[in-house]
Amino acid sequence: MNKVILMGRLTRDPEVRYTQTNNTLVASFSLAVNRRFVRQGEERQADFVNIVAWSKLGEFCSKYFKKGQQVGIIGRIQTRNWDDDQGVKHYVTEVVAEEAYFADSKRDQDAESSTFENTFGNTQPGSMGSDFEISSSDDLPF
Repeated sequence: MNKVILMGRLTRDPEVRYTQTNNTLVASFSLAVNRRFVRQGEERQADFVNIVAWSKLGEFCSKYFKKGQQVGIIGRIQTRNWDDDQGVKHYVTEVVAEEAYFADSKRDQDAESSTFENTFGNTQPGSMGSDFEISSSDDLPF
């Protein structure tokens, strides 16, 4: 099974290009994913993972994802290689996105929502519109 689930912050705005053969949209970006544990006396480490999103999902990512935003990505790992014009072989490992989600906290979204609402209206793309909200850790059942 080849399945990857990541949550991290975009290191740059998604870059869009189109394939030469059938003009299919492809968006690429990088996620900074924090490592789970921090060694005592050291700063938190992060891995920088390249993400590729195709067609409609790529269009969604390019339209709504911005540098610094926290997102969740579900996809699969893919490796590929090619020879450049000088005959040098290149290898790349990336995650091909199959699903993409907004993952910023409500507080973080509120800081950006006034600008978004002035541009697009009240509903954020990808938001569930749920009335469910946890006000403190005392509300959690575990």
